[in-house]
Amino acid sequence: MVMWDSANTQMIVIGIFETLYMTLFSTFASYVIGLPLGVVLVVTEKNSILPIAWLNKLLNIIVNILRSVPFLILLIAVIPVTRAITGTTMGSTATVVPLVIAATPFIARLVESSIKEVDKGAVEAALSMGASPLHIIYKVLIPESKPSLIVGAAIATTTILGYSAMAGIVGGGGLGDIAIRFGYYRYQNTIMIITVVLLVVLVQVLQEIGMKIAKLQDKRK
Repeated sequence: MVMWDSANTQMIVIGIFETLYMTLFSTFASYVIGLPLGVVLVVTEKNSILPIAWLNKLLNIIVNILRSVPFLILLIAVIPVTRAITGTTMGSTATVVPLVIAATPFIARLVESSIKEVDKGAVEAALSMGASPLHIIYKVLIPESKPSLIVGAAIATTTILGYSAMAGIVGGGGLGDIAIRFGYYRYQNTIMIITVVLLVVLVQVLQEIGMKIAKLQDKRK
């Protein structure tokens, strides 16, 4: 049984902020890479607006390889990269590196799926009016797939939050780190339960926010 005090409260509050920092920053950084990667995967396909077979095949291989590596293994495998970039392998900032590496191919696939939902008639209409591939991407594909992209962003954010909790096993910071260090290693079940509940709440809140934004952006309704 844990005697709850202000120190525990402060620890949990810091854990919440660290988890949100890792999740939101990693999601943003992953989308900086994953969004254009997903677009390229679509437009370079055969019979697409800019078919480049060798590039499409290469990117698909890279994405599939990265997606097939379990996050915990990836987390350990990229420790030298993490140390080279951040100067440390501990804490929330260091965790951002493996989170971005793991999330980017996942996001690329989400983006690819969303863009493929766009009505081909809209693309054909733009082509018939002489629109360039770049124009079609920015004026047709991305705007038309915006609701689906936002739903994908909500899914990606909650997935990355789950990854951030796993990073606690190597001292990654946040609620996952608290759950491992205190709830698991020190058998403090109260802290374990609280961190699990808070993680569930954060997932639900982030998911709900994403779905509401997507609904507002959906012009079909």
